[in-house]
Amino acid sequence: MSYAIVGFGKIGQALAHAFARNNINVTVASRRPPEALAPQARAVGPTVVAKSLRDALEADTIILAIPFGEHREVAKALPSWKGKTVIDAMNSFPLPPEELDGLPSSTFIAKSFTGAKVVKGFNHLGAATLASDPVVEGRHRVIFLSSDDEDAISPVADLAKRLGFAPVTLGKLNEGGLLVHARGRLWGPLIFQDLFKKQQ
Repeated sequence: MSYAIVGFGKIGQALAHAFARNNINVTVASRRPPEALAPQARAVGPTVVAKSLRDALEADTIILAIPFGEHREVAKALPSWKGKTVIDAMNSFPLPPEELDGLPSSTFIAKSFTGAKVVKGFNHLGAATLASDPVVEGRHRVIFLSSDDEDAISPVADLAKRLGFAPVTLGKLNEGGLLVHARGRLWGPLIFQDLFKKQQ
């Protein structure tokens, strides 16, 4: 299984640190040319390699860590996304919910990545937390995952475990995925409010 992170801002770099910490090879790409990213990538660790967007998209699993509005341009970079797993680590703010056609943000972006298996995950932790060791006092930080493709969840959950996290599956994108999709500029507090309500 090969991995790529598209976007090398705070979240992209945080994810790259998680891969490097666990000696897992990952390609990184962004709007900048790979030679501009290379020094930062090398500073993160030897398993992190900067490539062009086209080359990065050869990976089996692609993590989107770009500003939400840029996902369509990434989607256009491949003629077909069949056979690819796309992990949506983005949050849709500052877009208001009504601009998503009433859909969870991952369902909305899935329309652009035709044929891909889309998994929502790694979006609810801030960059500093995501970059830090997820094992705290012997316990593992949680990563929430959701997808409409049941067979896509297992390999992403395995990746989360390899990165040191504890994956928790929340079901389909319009069910559990809706809990972790940003609403305006809020997401974290609402996740736990909704989870609490469902348990009552």
